[in-house]
Amino acid sequence: MMKDVALESSYAELPERFYTRLAPTPVAQPRLIALNEALAHDLGLDPATLASEAGVELLAGNRVAAESRPLAMAYAGHQFGNFVPQLGDGRAILLGEVVDREGRRRDIQLKGSGPTPYSRNGDGRAALGPVLREYIVSEAMAALGIPTTRSLAAVMTGERVFRETILPGAILTRVANSHVRVGTFQYFVARGDGEAVRVLADYVIERHYPDAAESAEPYLELLNRVIAAQAALIAKWMNVGFIHGVMNTDNSSVAGETIDYGPCAFMDAYDPATVFSSIDMMGRYAYQNQPGIAQWNLACFAQSLLHLFDRDETAAIGKAQAAIDAFPDLYTAAWLKAIRAKLGLTTARDEDKALAEDLLQAMAANGLDFTNTFRWLGALADPHAAPADDATRLPAGWIARWRARLAEEDIAAPERRTRMERVNPRYIPRNHRVEAALKAAMAGNHGPFETLNKVLAQPFEDQPEHSEFAKPPAADEVVRATFCGT
Repeated sequence: MMKDVALESSYAELPERFYTRLAPTPVAQPRLIALNEALAHDLGLDPATLASEAGVELLAGNRVAAESRPLAMAYAGHQFGNFVPQLGDGRAILLGEVVDREGRRRDIQLKGSGPTPYSRNGDGRAALGPVLREYIVSEAMAALGIPTTRSLAAVMTGERVFRETILPGAILTRVANSHVRVGTFQYFVARGDGEAVRVLADYVIERHYPDAAESAEPYLELLNRVIAAQAALIAKWMNVGFIHGVMNTDNSSVAGETIDYGPCAFMDAYDPATVFSSIDMMGRYAYQNQPGIAQWNLACFAQSLLHLFDRDETAAIGKAQAAIDAFPDLYTAAWLKAIRAKLGLTTARDEDKALAEDLLQAMAANGLDFTNTFRWLGALADPHAAPADDATRLPAGWIARWRARLAEEDIAAPERRTRMERVNPRYIPRNHRVEAALKAAMAGNHGPFETLNKVLAQPFEDQPEHSEFAKPPAADEVVRATFCGT
């Protein structure tokens, strides 16, 4: 028994209609292939214990800690705009929670741990490729400073899963501030269970936004806080070229974290219409649509809370609409703050938005790499520096405007470059590198996976020995579609 893993279960204290209690389904031959020792330390867990035979049994779902009350959460959701009244954890089991070294409550969940009542005839399992993709991308997002679920461990099951082909099975241990989604609220609205919505709202306030309880209108303040968190999150996505791929309401966290990495990807050449998801036929979740979709999801959240805002329906709708209408300004402010930093600007001017938008337009017109272009700007800011690589493909007129804007600020070129390189990454999880790592792992070679994670853990640092990881894909390396894995 792992005595040093103390699991709490605040979600299990909620009424039983919020979840189904069940244990993970044991697997044949669990084998640890990745353990995030730094995260384990932050969670107050002992990496050596987790890597032990007993620890791997826990991470595989073959054993349940004595303190654990495992459960599958119920939720609903709009999937590509179509409402599905019952979804839920179809292949995930929430083991419980730990309180980390900073006093934050964190969920510990096994993903790929077997069927649940919400599996909809699925096998409840996960293939190795999607597990490692989520591990790579979620940890890269954390290193980039973007709120996200985390990956604690990946375990091979010794079993096969059947998709289009037969694939090796695996389980991801996922860590989140919580797994409550917009779709969790929608589940109870669909059942006319207003009391459950109130109970869930109180739970989210206590866990994530405790100061909202002091407001004269705590549920409206909850909505405002979630809107602000999502606006800040999506702005961060947009400023690193991240495309989630499946922004359904069941994949929208009320804690303001990026959750459920399926057909996600980072852009190489900048194109606002970029779509990678193989199932997004109409481009609903294209890069440029993400802010609008976030607002749409939040409107669904507001609708779920209406009866808590005011007994008068008209008044309640008015309050909700005012809150939702604030999203574009909140998002734009967060986006502008971030892109000013990426451009080396430390002050705000009205013309900065046009300056940034004109840069993006030029990048799209010239097929410039999103990540590298911003990274090159650090050197290009110095009029005496030699331009780097494709930075010469930026219009001379735009460069002159930008340098003139920089000249309005009292900051030395070396300090400006240092600041810019702290926010403009050198390394992102480029799709062709991720796919190469996954292909190697499927063949039994985990070296590329480990190297890629190591590089991505320091995304803002120059790593000359790994400079190839910063290069865009060659023509024959371009990845045009990513897959959900279910």
